[in-house]
Amino acid sequence: MTKLVEESPYRWRIEPEGAMRVPGVVFASRELLGEDQALGQVAAVATLPGIVEASYAMPDMHWGYGFPIGGVAATDVEEDGVVSPGGVGFDISCGVRLLMSGLDVERLRPCLHRLMDALDAAVPRGMSKGAVWRLHGRDELEQILSGGARYAVERGHGELRDLERCEDRGAVADADPAVIGERARERGLGQVGSLGSGNHFLEVEAVAEVYDEEAARAYGLWPGRVCVLIHTGSRGLGHQVCTDAVRTMRAAMSRYGISVPDRQLACAPVGSPEGRAYLRAMAAAANYGRANRQLLGEAARRAFERAAGDGDLALLYDVSHNLAKIETHRVDGRERRLCVHRKGATPALPPGHEDLPPDLRPVGQPVLVPGSMGVGSYVLAGVPGAPAFASACHGAGRRLSRHQAVKTTSAAALRKEMERAGIAVRGASARGLTEETPQAYKDVGAVVEACHQAGLARKVARLAPIGVVKG
Repeated sequence: MTKLVEESPYRWRIEPEGAMRVPGVVFASRELLGEDQALGQVAAVATLPGIVEASYAMPDMHWGYGFPIGGVAATDVEEDGVVSPGGVGFDISCGVRLLMSGLDVERLRPCLHRLMDALDAAVPRGMSKGAVWRLHGRDELEQILSGGARYAVERGHGELRDLERCEDRGAVADADPAVIGERARERGLGQVGSLGSGNHFLEVEAVAEVYDEEAARAYGLWPGRVCVLIHTGSRGLGHQVCTDAVRTMRAAMSRYGISVPDRQLACAPVGSPEGRAYLRAMAAAANYGRANRQLLGEAARRAFERAAGDGDLALLYDVSHNLAKIETHRVDGRERRLCVHRKGATPALPPGHEDLPPDLRPVGQPVLVPGSMGVGSYVLAGVPGAPAFASACHGAGRRLSRHQAVKTTSAAALRKEMERAGIAVRGASARGLTEETPQAYKDVGAVVEACHQAGLARKVARLAPIGVVKG
């Protein structure tokens, strides 16, 4: 059992022992504390070469591949710090995009089912191929890998104003398509503009509660306003990039004298050929994910225009929660270049941060936290001080495996339950619905409250679901 010490309410510490180089720090209420397997992963991450400050875990922490999902760790680039694909995950740049309609929820209700039918037809999803954008050969794929959402907008899939509200203005700069393997390319060709399966979804929501009036005004969130939240990532291409990198780094670790307690933490120094190649490939996969969400956002706009007469969906923000980025942070009294791994954790940039659009800079970054299917979502804001390298939770956090989840309900019962709650459901498969039943997840309200109380981000608004499109 991993021993936890309560440092303060909503903050727990795992003291360094054995090969741990730094402590583990878990932000959570007592009720949300993860299973010991995930806590053991927090301790294992603390053994990585070059790690600084702490191995962090967000309130939605649960077991994952290598890192726990909800794990955050930074390594010093100049002091042989490593990059670990397990600290990003298989769904590179999985993230969320929140668009805001000009409609009030009561105006939308009469045409809700017509809208959901339009979204059902417009959004490719599930495990099979199918996409909004049919690519004409490898050249277009190269452009997507290099240019992300920017290239999608250049080709008419969106507006320039969208890019101002995207992390990295829609594209990671150091992407190199040349390091993407052939199998990853094959998997990516037919999936640009698709939702996928698992916990990915498109949800029509309405602002139900406002907690911070100033931030809500800056974000454009008013009670009853209809929004669209899209949750997806880089699909099969990103999965293959991670698979290839883990294999390469496992073979390379002995050359660098690196030993880790779990093979899933395979890593290489950031400055090594293997480390640099992974970061360039990861950036290219991230650009694929950014383009993917851009295309799905445009599909949502077209569906809203056809079914509800309002296709002018304004983008609030688009942000990833599976990425490693080279950032500068102050650690031990000095500025240091760090490789910040966020796996199932979203950036939460504080007010005044230079990477934010000028109109959002005074209040901080919108932090988008999707709940489990049909439960709703939250919008938070980055805070001054920005602990854990300016990171926050990314969702509710799973508590039941998919195998366990399907035993708790049936698709028919789940549909009826959601329809009784006024939520229109469009699912690609019965199993896909039952695997993502809300009972399989932690209480997103409790997760968000822990995030707020721990000082990771502050609550701005709660969004209630009215329609779900599910893979």
